[in-house]
Amino acid sequence: MLPWSRSPRGDGRGAPTPGSVLGAEDGSAALEFIGLGVILLVPLVYLVLALGAIQGQLLGVESAARHTARTMSAAVDEADAAARADAAVRSAIVEYGMDEGSVDVDIRCAPQGVGCPSAGATVVVTVTARVALPFVPPVFGLDRIGTVPVQASSAYKVSRTWTGG
Repeated sequence: MLPWSRSPRGDGRGAPTPGSVLGAEDGSAALEFIGLGVILLVPLVYLVLALGAIQGQLLGVESAARHTARTMSAAVDEADAAARADAAVRSAIVEYGMDEGSVDVDIRCAPQGVGCPSAGATVVVTVTARVALPFVPPVFGLDRIGTVPVQASSAYKVSRTWTGG
């Protein structure tokens, strides 16, 4: 070896010593992999679970809003429209596993001042729900804080030839 070239060993003979840079690895890669894997995997799994719950409830409120507006616009009178709206919302709550206490339904007709439904009016249904995040305990009000609001609206035009019974 030339005198000015670097030796991989600190003493100049070519073989690494236990204290040199090359000999400092003690085989802790498996432990580091497990530690980092758990630290990164647990939040990722929780994120997938939380986003899945939110998406499921979002599909539920969207379905409730859409079906309620459609069924109300096809009703024969206002009493039938109210009964159909209630049935559509309850069906969506059961089908998507929503908490009935957290679902709020707002039904309006445009233009204002007309009966709902009425000929030529637009039925606008807005459904709002609160999604509880998974594994949030009901301690110190965390279950109220650990919720995500989801909302969907749907508008459906009532036929101009609707007679109302």
